[in-house]
Amino acid sequence: MNVRQLSVYRRQRRPTPRSKEVSRREFVRTTGGALAAGAALGSGLLRPGTLYAAAPDDPLPIPGGSPALGGAFHVYGPTPDGSFDPIDAEPASITNFNGVVALAYIDGTVTRTRISTGEQVELPFIASDMRFMQGVYRGVDGKPRQGTFGFI
Repeated sequence: MNVRQLSVYRRQRRPTPRSKEVSRREFVRTTGGALAAGAALGSGLLRPGTLYAAAPDDPLPIPGGSPALGGAFHVYGPTPDGSFDPIDAEPASITNFNGVVALAYIDGTVTRTRISTGEQVELPFIASDMRFMQGVYRGVDGKPRQGTFGFI
């Protein structure tokens, strides 16, 4: 191989990556990322904690709930005959509440109309729980507030 062929060969040859060498930029990026992650973990920034998806003036729900609903919902359904929850069960659904609660179980029928065919079906609804609450409560932030709440 003469000199000219050797220089052409060197230009055509691709440099092989060296796995053991790290550039200065790569080293600074890696160590900087590790230091930032360590600082975040050490300061408690990434620790799990209680997170409320609520505004400061939102009320807190009552603890527990109706055994008939498996305790999944923070609502008791007091009924005169005790078929759902006893008559003396808490009718309000928010904690730290001082005010008026109105509760009604409404029975009746509703007519469902299919628009495409005009077919009508009459369906019953039984013991639909409707209530409202009006008074003073403590919000998520602990401050007393006044408000009116209702659900159907």
